[in-house]
Amino acid sequence: MREQESFWENNSFTIVTDRTKPAMKLTIDELTRRGKRVYVVDLSDSPEKETMRLISDLPSYIDCAIIGLKKENTENTIVELNKKGIKKCWIHWRTETDQSKQKCRELQMQCIFGKCPMMYLSHGLNIHTMHGSLAKLLGKY
Repeated sequence: MREQESFWENNSFTIVTDRTKPAMKLTIDELTRRGKRVYVVDLSDSPEKETMRLISDLPSYIDCAIIGLKKENTENTIVELNKKGIKKCWIHWRTETDQSKQKCRELQMQCIFGKCPMMYLSHGLNIHTMHGSLAKLLGKY
């Protein structure tokens, strides 16, 4: 099984978002639908009421993080997640940087990057499953 597929077998997730990536809302909804514990940290200028505002507010027993931020904000987020004991993360495609990948290596965090989470979570006929099918055809799944 690919690491992208086994990632979703974990029980608890934090989604760190600035609401610039629409797939983060879909990821939250799908993980919740699957009965996973989901904690949302909203770093936008106007966070939603039911979300946390700081990574430091997260409980310390979360298995994984999905990071959906503007690319210039990923490196510091990785450091903060590591402080909370999170050792697995997924950086939304096209938002990883060389610095964020290096920081994951330095902190010995397992990290998936270059892939959209919904490409692996979504079911049925929609843009995400079509994206996944196209990626399979091109050998980039």
